[in-house]
Amino acid sequence: MIGPIYREAFPSGAKPEGLLRNMLEKGIAAMHVLMCEGESGAIAVTGLAGSQPDKKLIIDYMAVRADLRGQGIGRTFLGKIRDWAVKEHGVSSIIIEVEAGDTAAHAERFHFWERCGFVRTVYVHTYIWVPEPYTAMLLPLNPGDPVTDDGRSLFRYIESFHKKAYRRG
Repeated sequence: MIGPIYREAFPSGAKPEGLLRNMLEKGIAAMHVLMCEGESGAIAVTGLAGSQPDKKLIIDYMAVRADLRGQGIGRTFLGKIRDWAVKEHGVSSIIIEVEAGDTAAHAERFHFWERCGFVRTVYVHTYIWVPEPYTAMLLPLNPGDPVTDDGRSLFRYIESFHKKAYRRG
């Protein structure tokens, strides 16, 4: 149901399905699915980091089925996820990390998130276990909440989420 969208959108950067299943079973992550005419149209994997009053939602993965892109489905889906995160968890902002490449596909991803209200940071983070560099983007949900640094602080939240996801036991 969701596997094809996930593998299509993240052919080389996807987490193994066993790891995702474990994250969901442990309650570390939540799976969101947007149904379109009885079929999965979009998927997202999210997790929480931080604590009140500064709790963040991390979007680990989000993808819209290829044949449905360009119709506003991604923006609608993100709005539903945002509303859920605020209502159920009282989050103050949403963080996503985006591959920091210089191809047209990378530019298109950044542009999508910026149209959705995310602010791009300048810090480029390199992980030791994946070859691609990443940039964090933030969607502040409280008016007037600025990004207060170059993005390094956002990666502390992202790395905290990753540590929980990869922890054994």
